[in-house]
Amino acid sequence: MLKGLKTAALAALVAGTASLATAQEYTLRATANSNENDEDYDGLVVFKNYVEAASNGAIEVELFIGTQLCSTGAECIEGVSEGSIDIYISTSGGAAGIFPYVQVLDLPYLMTNDRIAEHVLSGDFVRTMRDMALEDSGDTVRLMTVGNTGGWRNFANTVRTVEQPSDLEGLKIRTVVADLPQELVRALGASPTPIPWPELFTSFQTGVVEGSKNGITDIMGMKFPDAGLQYLTLDGHAYMGALWWMNNETFLAMPEDMRRVVVDGFYQLQQATFASPKRKSIQAYEDFVAGGGEIYVPTPEQMAMFAEAAAPVQEWFRANVDRGDEVLDAMLMAVEEAEADLSEGYDSDLN
Repeated sequence: MLKGLKTAALAALVAGTASLATAQEYTLRATANSNENDEDYDGLVVFKNYVEAASNGAIEVELFIGTQLCSTGAECIEGVSEGSIDIYISTSGGAAGIFPYVQVLDLPYLMTNDRIAEHVLSGDFVRTMRDMALEDSGDTVRLMTVGNTGGWRNFANTVRTVEQPSDLEGLKIRTVVADLPQELVRALGASPTPIPWPELFTSFQTGVVEGSKNGITDIMGMKFPDAGLQYLTLDGHAYMGALWWMNNETFLAMPEDMRRVVVDGFYQLQQATFASPKRKSIQAYEDFVAGGGEIYVPTPEQMAMFAEAAAPVQEWFRANVDRGDEVLDAMLMAVEEAEADLSEGYDSDLN
């Protein structure tokens, strides 16, 4: 009996040693050019916790928040392509220089609410963009999922209440350098003014710009009301999509069971980033109003006016963005399917 126990103990020790030998078999270096108050960080924490637990320690996720590994979207995506970075999150603007068609996420008034957006970004539309990015990167950069990074973009300004497109006429609206947001601002009668993000607070103070198109958490996080940004219009012209990229070779080098863990981890991350802005925006809106800010919600008729005024931006996208037709058609089909699915659900749930 004692001999049997000794044999069992030895077998357990050997098994334990083998387990230790395979622990942390894979290390994923993930970076986000943000901070620990950001939705991107929330998503990465959920991803890390899930992947490490579900892989039983075989996968370790190292987080690099800020600009420790890279500083610009182009530089970071190049790092993913070369393999020095395993995972990186970008905005559409941050990736547009390499994959211009991801700007489809910035096209105005295509998706009307969170349920539509989350439906679209959880289906085949993202797989279409994944295939496009793999093809254009020589199979080096893989789009894993699209989450959210700040809710919805809305117009805010320092001058007046904006109820309809004509109220934007003549206002100097801050945009990024990318062409698409500048085309949108022009279509609505305002003047696009590219300003680097770190300079925006001072630009509001000095009148270099009079408005912006941001989510409420960014507005409050940067204390823009202190610089005079007091008028917010909830037109929700664009969902602030977050594109999560991974080195394709790193992903495919894992056995199938580990790849499944990573894919499931990105699902968990996506759900966390869908939820985080909704919670954070509650306090942000309250703080905006408490500080003297005014929030205007356009009527359905006014929203239709915004959408009509911005419609030429879609044609510009088709004509000027490489593979624009392909990706916009895929987006419109996904939106149509999402609206049909939700309508069918309402028919069942409301009766």
